Amino acid sequence: MTSSVVTGPFALGEALAEREQAALLRRRTPVDVASGGRIRVGGRDYLNLSANDYLGLADHPAIKAAFKEGIDRYGAGAGASPLVTGYSRAHQQLEETLADWLGVEAVLLFNCGFSANQAVLKALLGKEHLLWQDKLNHASLQEMGSQLPCKMKRFGHNDMAALERLLEPNRGLIVSEGVFSMDGDLAPWTALATLAARSGNWLMIDDAHGLGVLGPQGRGTLAAQGVAPARVHIHMGTFGKALGVAGAFVGGSRELVDYLVNFARHYVYSTHMPAAQACAVSKSIELVRVADEARAHLVRLIARFQQGAQAQGWTLGASNTPIQPLLVGESAAALQLAERLRDRGVWVSAIRPPTVPVGTARLRITLSAAHREQDVDSLLEALGPCPSSDQRGGAHVA
Repeated sequence: MTSSVVTGPFALGEALAEREQAALLRRRTPVDVASGGRIRVGGRDYLNLSANDYLGLADHPAIKAAFKEGIDRYGAGAGASPLVTGYSRAHQQLEETLADWLGVEAVLLFNCGFSANQAVLKALLGKEHLLWQDKLNHASLQEMGSQLPCKMKRFGHNDMAALERLLEPNRGLIVSEGVFSMDGDLAPWTALATLAARSGNWLMIDDAHGLGVLGPQGRGTLAAQGVAPARVHIHMGTFGKALGVAGAFVGGSRELVDYLVNFARHYVYSTHMPAAQACAVSKSIELVRVADEARAHLVRLIARFQQGAQAQGWTLGASNTPIQPLLVGESAAALQLAERLRDRGVWVSAIRPPTVPVGTARLRITLSAAHREQDVDSLLEALGPCPSSDQRGGAHVA
């Protein structure tokens, strides 16, 4: 099929050409199979180090069986929005399971984390409010914050002194992440909760990348840092990372959930997630709660990779989570390194601006409990010594 040039008021071609010139053009790659830390693309098998399937549950037979049983009982879709006929007993049971697991009063399900984040901000914040956000928060939070009638104030990444200077009493909402998706580091939640309580403002956590991986029973970043759930007013998490399925939730007080049921347009006017999907997520939570050995194995893999990368002189981000950013700098160099790894049978994605700040393009290496120690060694062998390292000082941790 030949491409056509579209004329009119929108300079689409120019925008695409500019991105390609800057080595920032994005293209999709169809995947044939992805399972167990492996991926098949174009008929070739690769070691997959780009997925967020941190516990290796996406292909778990018990979760697949629960999904199939859910389809047999409820069908493949939801059929309607949750306030019409799209809210099933399976959805209700999942919400109750989540509330019990995470220690919150109530939970509301969403189709994805992007819509959950945006629904909360849009439903809560008016022109009389203020919104404080970490500068490295997810695009869903940053984008909605910039579109709201309230004033948004962004503070330096994990800079609690900067946040404290910006805070005003009883004016709005502080939002940060549990595990930051591109850097893999954690926000200081004891300090955040203290500042929120002292200033009389609400606090929200996006724990998409901490849930399932961190804390007792995989309850996430707050549990790992010893912060009581009640100290954080709004909890957002997703099911498409460590839980291996898809979807998201918002948790908190019963009053908050009742309010969102009535005022969150992303919830009210969207077809609900399929009930069968809710069945699969409920089964996944059962597995996650008892996955201590998988989490311990993951910790060992992270340490093995860090030690090996340090010996080879690579620059790593300051992360002890499955997200291990290997910092390259320029977008073209990151693309070239990713392509070199693929030639050697390792699939790692290059992350470039605007997803990350200019000059910090990287390989976003994600480890999974489905990987073996030999897989980490294969990755290190494919990377080889860092060309710019003098091999005397080892890796620099940013």
